[in-house]
Amino acid sequence: QVQLVESGGGLVQAGGSLRLSCAASGRTFSSYHMSWFRQVPGKGREFVAAISWSGARSDYAESAKGRFTISRDNNKNTVYLEMNSLKPEDSAVYYCAAGTLSRYSSNYAYWGQGTQVTVSS
Repeated sequence: QVQLVESGGGLVQAGGSLRLSCAASGRTFSSYHMSWFRQVPGKGREFVAAISWSGARSDYAESAKGRFTISRDNNKNTVYLEMNSLKPEDSAVYYCAAGTLSRYSSNYAYWGQGTQVTVSS
């Protein structure tokens, strides 16, 4: 099993940047593909970005391409989401997840508690 704890969310102006971190406990972190999802009230979790266990492959939602970068450090058991050129529509609770390399939230067995990102216009 793996436990996930996100951090780095906050309030930022449109056009600004944030770097989210997701720290994992457990010795098997490097065997998991990792992803970031986000959710706004009243909607389901939306895929943002994913990275393979080795970091060799990544995938991004269209809304994230060119602005967000997912990365991981298996020595630190941490996955990151660098977010640039933020827009108000990026406001959401951001969750990291561990599981298969997929855009579907149902394919992820482990989730963090989420971190709030608010982008003001």
